Amino acid sequence: MKLAGRVSQVTPSLTLAIDAKAKAMKRDGIDVCSFSAGEPDFDTPDHIKQAAVDALKQGKTRYGPAAGEPLLREAIAHKLQTENQLSYAPENIIVTNGGKHSLYNLMMAMIDPGDEVIIPAPYWVSYPEMVKLAGGVPVIVKTTAETGYKITPEQLRQAITDKTQLFILNSPSNPTGMVYTPDEIRAIAQVIVEKNIYVVSDEIYERLLYDGAEHLSIGAVSPEAFERTIISHGFAKAYSMTGWRVGYLAGNLDLIKAVTKIQGHSTSNVCTFAQYGAIAAYEGSQDCVEKMRQAFAERRQVMFDGVTAIPKLTCVKPDGAFYLFINISQLGMTSLEFCDGLLTEQKVAGIPGIAFDADDHIRFSYATDMNTIERGLDRLAAFVKSKI
Repeated sequence: MKLAGRVSQVTPSLTLAIDAKAKAMKRDGIDVCSFSAGEPDFDTPDHIKQAAVDALKQGKTRYGPAAGEPLLREAIAHKLQTENQLSYAPENIIVTNGGKHSLYNLMMAMIDPGDEVIIPAPYWVSYPEMVKLAGGVPVIVKTTAETGYKITPEQLRQAITDKTQLFILNSPSNPTGMVYTPDEIRAIAQVIVEKNIYVVSDEIYERLLYDGAEHLSIGAVSPEAFERTIISHGFAKAYSMTGWRVGYLAGNLDLIKAVTKIQGHSTSNVCTFAQYGAIAAYEGSQDCVEKMRQAFAERRQVMFDGVTAIPKLTCVKPDGAFYLFINISQLGMTSLEFCDGLLTEQKVAGIPGIAFDADDHIRFSYATDMNTIERGLDRLAAFVKSKI
């Protein structure tokens, strides 16, 4: 069978592949400590599940508007207005099949063949692949631990050409856990406005912040920045709703109409009753989010202390999300060699940094229970000791 050429340009997701392998090993009875998936180990809060159950009982099982249930779009708009100072109306929002789908739809609606999209590295694995699927050109800008794995305004300015259509900003970050400070966001916004390009701000980890880190949405910096801002968001991480597949995109009306057209011919509406669970997530008590955030904060400290106590491993302490980005360069191994050996010899699953364009790093997720973290750290230390 002849396949489309675009398929050969796209790399399969290493994060999904390794997580699947770890889960398969567990099903076979192998004691695996998995730090691979960016998926909270908590159950979805009861009031969110109950809202979906109630929606099912009320017959919310039919096709809905392609752009999303009106009540959910209203709840999202209210959240963005009151919490983020972003003046989006419900018509400026489309509900998508997860945050990932919002970004894919954006690329389909905005990127033509040859258009450039600036992506700071380390990056979430799917950003450049989505750009390629749209026929665009990912422009990768390397960052370092010295800058907190964050792009500087000057780096961004130098990367912009007359073909630049979009800049992808992810704060808090996957895979590094770094958070841009408000001053850093303001400086990036100045370049966006000056160069007259668009920015999509992926804010899926917005509620998971530690040690006083503050999230400022780039569109709230100024009216000029707001005009150039697109928001990608979702319910998966903060509300432990990964399997529900509810995300959203917020932007100017022309963009949202274009994305709605694409969605109308691809997936149609998001699962109707799942959207009622999402309404409950935003309109109900946020105590469940804080409880999970506090648990992540405790796990983060234990994992950071454990990793940095191991010789030859270094790590910048993350400000948000639920990942540790660990530098393995002193061991003289590629990230694939390291992760393959760690899984084979010690039954610990991590993600090779090459997936994020950082082959001298690995990513560990601490979105798992403390017992697994403690056992996994012991095994990691044993593995590293065997390689020194």
